[in-house]
Amino acid sequence: LPQERRPREESTKMIAGGRNGVRAVAGSIRASAMRFRAGDTMAARPAFSAALPVVAHKGGAHKGAGGVSGGRRQPLGAATGGAGGLAGSTRHNSAANGSVVRTNWTREEIQEIYDRPLMSLILEAAAVHGRHFNPREVQKSTLLSIKTGGCPETCTYCSQSSSWSKETGLKAEKLMDLDSVFQMALRAKESGSTRFCMGAAWRGPSQVGPKQFERVLDMVSKVRGLGMEVCTTLGMLTKEQAEKLKVAGLSCYNHNVDTSPEYYPKVTSSRNYEDRLDTLEKVRDAGIGVCSGGIIGMGEAPEDRVGMLHTLATLPAHPESVPINTLVAVEGTPMATEGIQAPTALELVRCVATARIVMPESMVRLSAGRNGLSYAEQCLCFLAGANSIFAGDTLLTTPNVEVDDDAKMFEALGLVIKPAFDGTNPSFEIPKERQESIELAGLRLKPCGAAKATAAATAN
Repeated sequence: LPQERRPREESTKMIAGGRNGVRAVAGSIRASAMRFRAGDTMAARPAFSAALPVVAHKGGAHKGAGGVSGGRRQPLGAATGGAGGLAGSTRHNSAANGSVVRTNWTREEIQEIYDRPLMSLILEAAAVHGRHFNPREVQKSTLLSIKTGGCPETCTYCSQSSSWSKETGLKAEKLMDLDSVFQMALRAKESGSTRFCMGAAWRGPSQVGPKQFERVLDMVSKVRGLGMEVCTTLGMLTKEQAEKLKVAGLSCYNHNVDTSPEYYPKVTSSRNYEDRLDTLEKVRDAGIGVCSGGIIGMGEAPEDRVGMLHTLATLPAHPESVPINTLVAVEGTPMATEGIQAPTALELVRCVATARIVMPESMVRLSAGRNGLSYAEQCLCFLAGANSIFAGDTLLTTPNVEVDDDAKMFEALGLVIKPAFDGTNPSFEIPKERQESIELAGLRLKPCGAAKATAAATAN
């Protein structure tokens, strides 16, 4: 062949590395399948690092710089200092022979990872994923809107803003009662969900006053008593509110950064980027797991997606959970009227893979927009490092994949449900203050005569 058409040495290395990566990933999945058939437990499973080499790419193998570390993710709630167990700019893992989890990424480094050839990117992300998680396990989470509509914020993608409620036709609803939320949590657990997430369309608890916030604390404690991981998204928090959520038993708090700092003013005008980061800091300081991700398909450039991932990957501690949403344009919202082109499935895969490489120990969750993906497209996302989904027919106010369809997908792809708290089953006792409040809430729900009888019996 002419000189200019001969394969370059580094391209040859990449191809060889890619083949080895495919064999390694396939071998790891086969090995994990054999272990599952043998009936092993989560605690007995070894790390999946032994057979998964790092795929070569231009500039050499992506090892320490890629955030690869061996061993397994610490169970939720077991992190030291309540900050996810990450301190400083790097954290060494002796089991991985000096590999590190980095929080000092540069934006240029993440851009270089994001821009790699997609197949090479997926293979490397799969290798990183296998080092930290069982690649067959996917967590099922259920998201419930406990307070819908009437939000004073101006997020242009969201149908719950009161600023365009006439255009969307969404009416503000009251905060759900404790028993209704608890019944929904029971149903979610029965269907296989191990995490229950509750969202309220508030600017923050301070907007609505202490009584409604106390009711949410009761919900947190009662659902946590089921042995489920519990997450809430309530808007901006004060230090005291974060601490109360921790005492109530909250596992994780969701507060998405949405996009890059540069693009954020186009998303909302009612708050700024620092407001988001401030709440995340309060959540970390309270010892609650951080759940923070973003949305693609809002008209942002690829560089903004990289900027969003850079923000998350350079927090003092990587988020415990990173939801990746694709915009579901709701009629009547400003973004729906702008005619923004929806991202492709492969663009989503690219974001998932990059998130997995730069935040190797975080859960990466396929969130809004998943109902538009085929099994094959979701399979690519799981291969690229996604290991959590939202289950249930609705996500707040937008449609989602039906539970039965997810069950079929899990069977078709050979996936299994990831247990709550990594199978460690930490003990939890509802705090006395919350138990008394929960009992009073039960009395309020009973018919007048039955409530009086119960109160009299209690007094006796």
